[in-house]
Amino acid sequence: MSSVGKKLFNQLKSPEFRNYLMSTHFWGPIANWGIPLAALADINKDPKYISSKMTVACHFTNEGAQLVQLGRCIKYNYVDKKEEEQVVAVA
Repeated sequence: MSSVGKKLFNQLKSPEFRNYLMSTHFWGPIANWGIPLAALADINKDPKYISSKMTVACHFTNEGAQLVQLGRCIKYNYVDKKEEEQVVAVA
């Protein structure tokens, strides 16, 4: 087995990687991509089977959740870090 292959194999069997596979950092994005992939798979099916109430509810819920996550990300990366830098500069 090549050196690169052996390193990859060792990484895949590591406890850290197994913990990552069991985390929301792995399954969250997988599940999030499932919705648009399912919609693309159904694109040629008869539109009479589309539930407008379910479609609106799913889009509303997903949009709301993603906006909350974006806000948290911006706060963490830009607002909180600036405050932390100011505290360090004062000290």
